[in-house]
Formats: sequence, structure tokens, C-alpha cells
Amino acid sequence: MNLDFSQMVPYIPFILEGIWVTLKFVIVAIILGSILGTILALFKIGSIKPLRWFADAYTSIFRGTPLILQLMIIYYSIPQLTGYDISPFLSAILAFGLNSSAYISEIIRAGIQAVDKGQMEAAQALGIPYRAMMKDIILPQALKNILPALMNEFITLTKESAIVSTIGYLDLMRRAQVVGSDLFRNFEPLLFVGLIYWCLVMGLTVLGRMFERRLKQSD
Repeated sequence: MNLDFSQMVPYIPFILEGIWVTLKFVIVAIILGSILGTILALFKIGSIKPLRWFADAYTSIFRGTPLILQLMIIYYSIPQLTGYDISPFLSAILAFGLNSSAYISEIIRAGIQAVDKGQMEAAQALGIPYRAMMKDIILPQALKNILPALMNEFITLTKESAIVSTIGYLDLMRRAQVVGSDLFRNFEPLLFVGLIYWCLVMGLTVLGRMFERRLKQSD
């Protein structure tokens, strides 16, 4: 095995900087996706048909096309159509946030519908407004049911973040490619970055289990 990690030592700080660069847009995309996903889920279970149709069409489009295609369309079409030179960072946030919201909306919708209908009927009988009922009664209960699925979506989003390297964003994967081209050795930097991704995913897994235990204690 012709492996030599010693040549990578000067590049390690450069690669490690990619952790924050990657997490920065992933965190913002998760927040955006969670907010939009919650709104879309409420549209889907609501009684206003145009909003239901819009939410269903949105989900169909973003779940039915590849994420890398959505990223490319946002990065290349916005400058062509509007003249605005969008940055790779903003393109990544929009593509990952919009894509994630489609999946999160389905997760939240299923979680809301899994809550006992008696909870909603009791709240309506007490005269609790719809917004307060959803915020204080239904959504907290749904969160307990959907937390594993949400954490799985966040983990998937973190792993798929590597595709932003295709538009030149200096995330972990792109930095591994830069180091590989400088050293003319690609396996070592890719293996090192793969280990970093694994550590990030394991960290999210542990964090998700901590939240699950905390929610179970509240029962």
C-alpha cells in the first residue's frame, strides 16, 4: 500500500477550516428547511385547497428532481435570468434549504397526523385558537414522534453537503480535492475528509439520542 500521510501535515489546518465552512451553510439550510417545512406541513393538513395544491406541487418538484440539479439551476440560472451574481454560499443555502423543506414537510405532516385527534378536538372545545393549539399542543407532541426522522434528515443533509464542491464552494470535499491536486495524491486527503464526515455524523447521532432521552424524561 503506497500511502503517505506525512505530506498532508501542512494542509491539515486548511482542511480543518472546511469543517466550519461546511457546518455554516448546513446549519442555515436546516433552519430554513425546518421553517419552510413546518409551513408546508400546515398547508398540507389545512382546509384551504390552493395552499394544499401548492404544498403538494412543491414537494413533488423538490423530491422528484436530484439535489445537484437544483443546486446547479440556482447557481447558474439566477445570474442568467436576473443578472445577480449569486455566491456559492447563498446558492448552497437556497438549494439545500428548499430541498430539505420538502422532506421535512412530509415528516412533520406525518407527525401531526399521528397525534391523537382527541387532542385537537379537546383544544377546539376549549376555544383555543388554531395557531396557539398547533404551537403549544400539537407540534410539541408531534416533535416527540418525528425526532428520529428529523435527525436522519439532518444527517443526510450533512453528508450530501459534499456536492457543493461542484460549484467551487470551499467545503470539506472541495478542500480535499485542492490538496489532492497539489500533492498529486488523492486517496489520503479523501480518506482524511471521510473520517471528518464520519465524526460529524456520529456527533449528530449522539446529539439526537440525547434529545430523545430528554423528551422521554418529560413524559
